[in-house]
Amino acid sequence: MIVAMKSGAAPEEIQAVIEKISGFGLKAVDIPGGERTAIGIASAIPPELRQTLTELLESMPGVDRVSQVSRAYKLASREFHPTDTVVMVKGVVVGGNEIVVAAGPCAIESREQLFEAAAVVKRCGGKILRGGAFKPRTSPYSFQGLGVEGLRLLKEAGETFGLATVTEVMDPHDVDLISSFADILQVGARNMQNYPLLTAIGDSRWPVVLKRGPSATIDEWLLAAEYVLSRGNPNVILCERGVHPLDREHTRYTLDLSAVPVVKYLSHLPVIVDPSHACGNWRYVAAMSKAAIAAGADGLLVEIHPDPGRALCDGAQSLKPDSFENLMNDLRSVACAVGRPLP
Repeated sequence: MIVAMKSGAAPEEIQAVIEKISGFGLKAVDIPGGERTAIGIASAIPPELRQTLTELLESMPGVDRVSQVSRAYKLASREFHPTDTVVMVKGVVVGGNEIVVAAGPCAIESREQLFEAAAVVKRCGGKILRGGAFKPRTSPYSFQGLGVEGLRLLKEAGETFGLATVTEVMDPHDVDLISSFADILQVGARNMQNYPLLTAIGDSRWPVVLKRGPSATIDEWLLAAEYVLSRGNPNVILCERGVHPLDREHTRYTLDLSAVPVVKYLSHLPVIVDPSHACGNWRYVAAMSKAAIAAGADGLLVEIHPDPGRALCDGAQSLKPDSFENLMNDLRSVACAVGRPLP
């Protein structure tokens, strides 16, 4: 439900509406970006209360009209929040006009490997260094990451090269630990509907990249974001990384690029794309990266590795440094064509 105040409504009239909403045990949220003040109700309103509350609010001084939000997700909806959300992290703006590229190895393997990758990211114009410290793998016998040592290396590399950092968190109990080392948390596709984890990240107020699950609908993805937003954390970046394919012989997943303009229409949250995990093969990453920018993505999450043949995790989908440099040069042309800069 959205309460639109009249143009020139007095501060005491606005406050009275907020207090009336709160008096019913509901959460009132200021909605930015309009020409006049609007107040959103971010709580589930019991059906038996909806009509009574609507009539009561519409009768209050300074209220212009009361309208209903049709989406199950309220805070993530553009109905509720008409202006684009911009997430700012260490001077990096995600969701603005500039395209932002995050790149790095799937898993942090050593200081030498990570620092070599970070130097490439910095030189080529990337703004965020990615690197996994705790790795959720399909097989329990696969490399699971360096853990806390990997976090220390990520923090050191980010500070050395002046890059923001992002790494995955899998357990709600690790949110405080990982946020003390990394600038952005990442919720992987397997954990998109891990509600205790989403709630903990919401409480932390820490920036988060929320990946779409491989079987998730767009509404389910946005409802996952709603868990974070509903706890008071507005710093959510959505990441499309592919859905279950019909044909797994050639790519790991099907990269649903149509989701980018759809989500940009439905929601105010920034959207980035991970072509590496979607393709599973480095040969197709460049094409999908350029297509993602053309489709309106606010950025990319790309895997690179100094020596993919020796990678302990996802080497087949990782770009070599020279391939990443070529990609960044090509992306500048695409970004220019759609009227958006890329450093």
